[in-house]
Amino acid sequence: MKRDIDALRHSASHVLAQAVLELFPKTKLAIGPPIENGFYYDFDRNKGFTPEDLEKIEKRALEIIKKDLPIKKSLKTKAEAKKILKDQPYKLELLEELKGKPSFYQQGDFIDLCAGPHVKSTGEIKAFKILSTAGAYWKGDSKKKMLQRIYGTAFYDRKELKRYLFMLEEAKKRDHKKLGEQLDLFSFHEEAPGFPFFHPKGQIIYDELIQFWKNIHKDWNYQEIKTPIILNKALWLKSGHWENYKENMYFTKVDKKDYAVKPMNCPGGILVYKSNLHSYKEMENLD
Repeated sequence: MKRDIDALRHSASHVLAQAVLELFPKTKLAIGPPIENGFYYDFDRNKGFTPEDLEKIEKRALEIIKKDLPIKKSLKTKAEAKKILKDQPYKLELLEELKGKPSFYQQGDFIDLCAGPHVKSTGEIKAFKILSTAGAYWKGDSKKKMLQRIYGTAFYDRKELKRYLFMLEEAKKRDHKKLGEQLDLFSFHEEAPGFPFFHPKGQIIYDELIQFWKNIHKDWNYQEIKTPIILNKALWLKSGHWENYKENMYFTKVDKKDYAVKPMNCPGGILVYKSNLHSYKEMENLD
């Protein structure tokens, strides 16, 4: 029987939330899904989580796992759900967006609004580890409150966790940001988070890679174009990006109109294509 690792990690996120609430009862819960290689949970707390806090949370989480608490699903009416979530504003907001009866999952005294799925008990989580913290806007909207996100991972086997942690350590040794700075290729600065500042040696490598890329495209008879970095909201509405990917895009205003940094080149490329008439005969010249 195949074991559902996502269900296990989803349950691990609930264990994390339970541990946080037991240690810091005034904390507000947001969301806690499984993700590739682990899970996270977003919290609203007046104070930031310190390394010491994370150690306490992990210790409490392991205690909850050891208790082997059954994880039970139940359906509630909206009225019942509101009573359960009365002290959790983020959950109440999610509740209002739900259609049909909301489902809850409970382990011990901890109960959470959730669609599931989960494993049958906390004891199925044989390996649990908190990895890191980060900031995260509620619903990915920079206009909303910044929450604290705790990342973790979980496995059905301790050996799997050990292998994964070893892989993370090896990856750190080969981290391009670390190596790039050690080799004096580029640096990063708070004035432009996430954007590299290329040093002379790094610029040489960058130029060589671009030229290599250009030569390959030339050999294959591709033609180059260049489209603007930011484009008007109307284009992103038409392309569907605004509706489906808005929370992962970056926005600005120009002359009181909404613009977005392009997440991909295709919509701009289509505008270039539309600027001239085309015939199916153009395809006859393609190999």
